[in-house]
Formats: sequence, structure tokens, C-alpha cells
Amino acid sequence: MFIAPGFEQRSIVTDLGTVAYAAPQPEFWPITAQPEQTLIFIHGFGGGSSSYEWSKVYPAFTTDYRVFAPDLPGWGSSDHPERNYQIEDYETTIAQLLETLAPQGAVILASALTAAIMVRLAVKQPHLIRGLILVTPAGLSDFGKDFQQGFLPQILRVPLLDKTLYQTAIATAAGVRRFLTERQFANPDLITDEMVAAYLASATQPNADYAALSFVRGDLCFDLAEWLPQLTVPTVVLWGQAAQFTEVDLGQRLVALNPQAIQHLEIIDDVGLTPQLEQPSLTIALIQRALHQLQTAAIVASEAD
Repeated sequence: MFIAPGFEQRSIVTDLGTVAYAAPQPEFWPITAQPEQTLIFIHGFGGGSSSYEWSKVYPAFTTDYRVFAPDLPGWGSSDHPERNYQIEDYETTIAQLLETLAPQGAVILASALTAAIMVRLAVKQPHLIRGLILVTPAGLSDFGKDFQQGFLPQILRVPLLDKTLYQTAIATAAGVRRFLTERQFANPDLITDEMVAAYLASATQPNADYAALSFVRGDLCFDLAEWLPQLTVPTVVLWGQAAQFTEVDLGQRLVALNPQAIQHLEIIDDVGLTPQLEQPSLTIALIQRALHQLQTAAIVASEAD
């Protein structure tokens, strides 16, 4: 799989099998003192998603933080169990990752549906998470919308047809490029051959269709609006102004549900669903500012106690 220079692949065993993750090579990043805080970068879901999604960003934080970027089960270099994935599968796996990699708690950076799932986990197990930086978090069935009633989710519930469509329309170079163009980027000219190759390598892993189809069918979707009011972990939200299917007004409505926990909403002009790939330098700067905002919120909370 595609890992940033200076990083290596490691793994841990979870209830859903072996989970691979990118971690700094000690010889490449000679750090005199081990950083106290941990950042964990978690990719979203889609045709061939993996930790590559964050690979242009996470190296920038290695000298100041412990940095990890996992491939979730069913994606990238992690195991691909043959199952219809559910939200609880990812909640359990991410919790196990956090308990192993950062038992003291971590700041989580996550995107899209995975970012929404992190809200659920933060509500259920807030001791695992020190802060959230969420890129376009959406449950895709927000405010009562039923994602599963869409045309494509219905089609993909037809046996055999789902796998045929995956193999011919998703897990191909043309399918990946179409997905990046229509779903993730505001400016298709910024899509590189490396990006297409990285997504295609993940999409063509044995049994990769199980997780991808669970996502496209809507099995992982839920109403984030029901969970956000319960969130207590300090959070910053980044939202691509040109994100497809998740418009800015949705982000504004979601953030308005909990101004106590959500410190800031940053709308990024002329960027789609994954600013971490489309505009990595800008995203790094926004994450640095978000980390400062989370730190300030933590100090205020401790003084209030």
C-alpha cells in the first residue's frame, strides 16, 4: 500500500482481524523526547479508501506528536473479513486501536462518515478521545433523511448485481478517477495518477467489495443529528465548501446542535470532500490552528473545574 516517506507499516490484532497502520520510522525521525500527545488520522469510506487519504498531511506533525494512520478493516492493507459491515464493527475496532496505541487518549482526525462515527464513539467512550478534528462529518441519513431509499443503494441490494457493479464500475482505474472527480475533489485537475493508483490498489484487494458495498448500500449510515447534542469532547469541524452531497448548510445545521463542544466550524472555499488530498498544505495549517483551539478549550475546561 501507499505510505508516506519516512513511515512504515505496523499492525495490531483486533476482533475483526489484523489492522495495519502507518507509523514513523524511528531512524527517519530522530526525536530526543517522546511526544506526549497522540494524533490518529482515520480515513473515510469510498471506492478504495485507505490511510493514503491522509499521507500528504500526517508527516507534518511527527516531530511534535505521536502519529498513526490506520487502515480500517475491509480497507487498505488491513484484513478484509467477508461480512456485511455495521457501524458497531468500526466503533469496536477503533476503540481497540485507541486502547492499544493511545491508552492515555488521543486527538482524532477523521473525515466524512468515519468522522460521524467518531462522534458516536466519543459519546460512548469519551475517555479515549482528547479532541476531535472532523472533516465534513455526516452520517448521510441526517435530520431524518433515509440514505438507503436512494436509487443506487436499492440497486446494490440485488444479489450478484452488487458485486458485478463493484468490479466493473468501482474497482477500476476509470471508476476510481470518476469517484474522486464526482465525490471528493472540487478541482479534478488536482487528481494525480498516484492518487488513482493508491485508491485502485485498495479497491482491488481480495474481498474489498464487502466493506465498500456495505458503505454504498447505506448499512453504515445513521442520523448524526441524534448524536451531536450528546457530544462533550472538544471538537473543530472543517468543511469543504464544494463537498458533493454534503452541502455547507448541512454542516452549519449540525454544528449548531452543540456550540458548547464544537469550538469552530471552518468552511474551506473551492475544496471538496477531502481537503487533505486536494489542498494538503492548507489543511496542515488549519489542523495546526484547530489543535491550538482544542488546547485552549482544554485549559478553559480545567480552570472551570
